[in-house]
Amino acid sequence: MARPPVFKSFTLALVQLGSIGADKSANLQHARDMILKAAAGRAKKPELIILPECFNSPYGHVHFPNYAEEIGFIPGKPYDIAKSNSNSVKMLSAAAKETKTWLIGGEGSIPERDLTTNNVYNTCTVYNPNGDLVATHRKVHLFDIDIPGKITFKESETLTGGTTTNFFDTDFARIGLGICYDIRFPELAMISARQGCHILVYPGAFNLTTGPLHWELLQKARAVDNQVFVSMCSPARDLSAGYHAWGHSMAVDPMYVVCIVELRVLMSMARAKVLVEAADGEEIIYADISK
Repeated sequence: MARPPVFKSFTLALVQLGSIGADKSANLQHARDMILKAAAGRAKKPELIILPECFNSPYGHVHFPNYAEEIGFIPGKPYDIAKSNSNSVKMLSAAAKETKTWLIGGEGSIPERDLTTNNVYNTCTVYNPNGDLVATHRKVHLFDIDIPGKITFKESETLTGGTTTNFFDTDFARIGLGICYDIRFPELAMISARQGCHILVYPGAFNLTTGPLHWELLQKARAVDNQVFVSMCSPARDLSAGYHAWGHSMAVDPMYVVCIVELRVLMSMARAKVLVEAADGEEIIYADISK
């Protein structure tokens, strides 16, 4: 494994995307518009733009097979965007190239169909500023939950879990990838941290039951556990949709030092700090990541 790049301060933009409906073409156009808005929304352009989980389709296990696209990316091999069968990949590649930014879209994730097995995955894709597809991550831990009287949801009814950990290198950081429910499992974050990742990025669509309980808590836990930055990007909340996302996209710093005087002795301790947090509607927020 190559040595990670030397960490440099950078800015990320979290696009808490709303208006995700049944029309995939409209979803892709809106996502593109918001990517361009995120790139132009600050005097200092962000180096990294992140979209939420399942940005090109409604979130729900019944929708995934109908919106799935063939990507066919093989790590370590050149990927021909022009010959791709994925309209989402083509849009994201063009947006990254136009804005000259790193883009995580599909982490934002999109449903992906593997034509060799017909399995459907929840997959994020990563693009460099030239528009090249350089990495993917298939969600490893599928969201199967049954809380009586509150929510029942089983991704495993239509999705297959991924089997690999994944990261990518930029000129400013090594960035580890996960999707939503992956953050509940500390081993994935531990592996990424030991591979030299400086920040872990999880697009996620927690709901109105799990969001208040664990959204912020898990990000802080993974940050403190591994002494890395952590960020999650959610869809905007839409109460007219079948699935109600929590929102509150955020970025967390692992090393916020607090000084405490106890028994006349000055002590310092580190705890995670939320650098930036969205509300529940559609918006773009920015976090300056620096050590």
